[in-house]
Amino acid sequence: PSPHGEPGYGDHLKRWRSSWRMSWQQLRQHLDRERTLEMRRKVFFSQKREKLQKALLAREEGSLLPAIRCAVQEGSQELLLTTLDHVASVAEDPGVAARALACIADILGVMAGGEGGLRSGPAANKAWASVYQLLEKGCIAEGVRQLAAERGKWLSRPALLIRAARHYEGAEQILIRRAVMSSSQFVSIGQRELPALEHWVSAECPARIDMSGGWSDTPPITYEHGGAVVNVAVLVDGQRPIGARARRIPTAEIHVCSDSGPRGAQLHTELRVASLEDLQDYCQPQAPGALLKAAFICSGTVSMTSHKSLQGQLMEAYGGGFELHTWSHLPHGSGLGTSSILAGAALAVLYEASGRSADTESLIHAVLYLEQVLTTGGGWQDQVGGLIPGVKIGRSSPQLPLRVRVQEIELPDAFLQTLSRHLLLVYTGKTRLARNLLQDVLRNWYGRLPAIVQNADALVHNAELCAQAFGTGNLSRLGDCLNQYWLQKKCMAPGCEPLAVRRIMDTLEPYVHGQSLAGAGGGGFLYLLTKEPDQKEALQQLLEKTQGLGRCSVHSVQVSTQQFTVCRGERSHTEDHV
Repeated sequence: PSPHGEPGYGDHLKRWRSSWRMSWQQLRQHLDRERTLEMRRKVFFSQKREKLQKALLAREEGSLLPAIRCAVQEGSQELLLTTLDHVASVAEDPGVAARALACIADILGVMAGGEGGLRSGPAANKAWASVYQLLEKGCIAEGVRQLAAERGKWLSRPALLIRAARHYEGAEQILIRRAVMSSSQFVSIGQRELPALEHWVSAECPARIDMSGGWSDTPPITYEHGGAVVNVAVLVDGQRPIGARARRIPTAEIHVCSDSGPRGAQLHTELRVASLEDLQDYCQPQAPGALLKAAFICSGTVSMTSHKSLQGQLMEAYGGGFELHTWSHLPHGSGLGTSSILAGAALAVLYEASGRSADTESLIHAVLYLEQVLTTGGGWQDQVGGLIPGVKIGRSSPQLPLRVRVQEIELPDAFLQTLSRHLLLVYTGKTRLARNLLQDVLRNWYGRLPAIVQNADALVHNAELCAQAFGTGNLSRLGDCLNQYWLQKKCMAPGCEPLAVRRIMDTLEPYVHGQSLAGAGGGGFLYLLTKEPDQKEALQQLLEKTQGLGRCSVHSVQVSTQQFTVCRGERSHTEDHV
């Protein structure tokens, strides 16, 4: 009904017409602009805080860097910092908490305003040590609270802000390790009869060539985005270049010996471990024998938390100690997955020598766990490549606990032989990827830069295309996948292609379907899919004749189809303890 008929309508209309009015121009004269802007700013950043919290807890892919930069510019960073502290404290899994800490590191970095030094660097100040210990123990909420308390002491100038950012990235790495350690629940250990004293058990492994998808297997990308990698187990110059052997010995000690590098130029390391104190540096990657020490601990052969001495543990469980030898005939930093494959072989022979057994899936996840304990990080594709024969695709879902599933790819008849005749390795002689480049990749991923997220999608998609190309036996399509993969690696880690390597690749380009540096890039081995078969000698001569390429060497490759096994041998009469 029309309001005109309502009682008192005429009086209301008269009062409205006679009331005092102000124009917008007059109103603006009485407006408290500063207070209005402050109110709008509070509303804006309150909304940003809610969006940030939702993005983290819901594991959304959008970049949070624009909101972070805006908050710092407007002086509202404290609102985001307290929100991120809250998210890290209440997150249900350590992966979400790790991303929250990474965002705090970004805020501190932006607050430094481009001053204070490089973000990548050490995070070993004693003031943060107790906080790190809490996070290592899984006390995340209390650890985050103490991180925030310590952070307040490092905000006065850019140099301190950058150092605080480094330590937040160190804390983030601890939580990434805890997230990846969830893979240990997929390690299943069986029981076997102890082998006789001084009888060796041994395992030899091929190297691996990553054909597509690498980086998508790297934490946290692998459990936040999901990963897929196609790789091939290969013999290098007809040999399985990586291996380990172990035996029980009468004395209650541990002897370890490792040889690394090409024959004739190997680095030899020997250690005698007589107490638990001698194992304390197992989590320091640069310590002599750290990987082998970690293998004893992660395999459960020895416990660092037992109230019993090392000798007591060894005599009670095994009636003596152990001797463990490992070797790799590949150059250091080859890009062929050496350290992870070596860890898998060492774990396998230790399980066998101590009366236990583990299937290949268990070994894959046990290596993931070991590399977190060792604090070297790393993904899962290397051990998949070296412990499972032939051509395969490994996949991980975007979730925790982290689990890797592997599908062996069935090749067309005779394509295996064709592949071996067209696949070559070229050793570039260049140093591989620097560690701070890995830090940059993880920082970009946590920032969810659109180019990085799109590249992660492309890596997984290209891996699936590569698997299809193998399944149809199409060399040309495989070459296209390799070339695309190398572009994706360079997008993920800018700077991973040294100038000298580019010159080698340009020289070889007319003769190949595709090529890429193995592993993360930077140096090591370059692998080629040649247009013509059996090109080793021809390409070696080409490289030798090309001025300025240094001393490159070409190596033959054969696809390894032999299943990974641990062999029990006889007692050695020619070799005593180390």
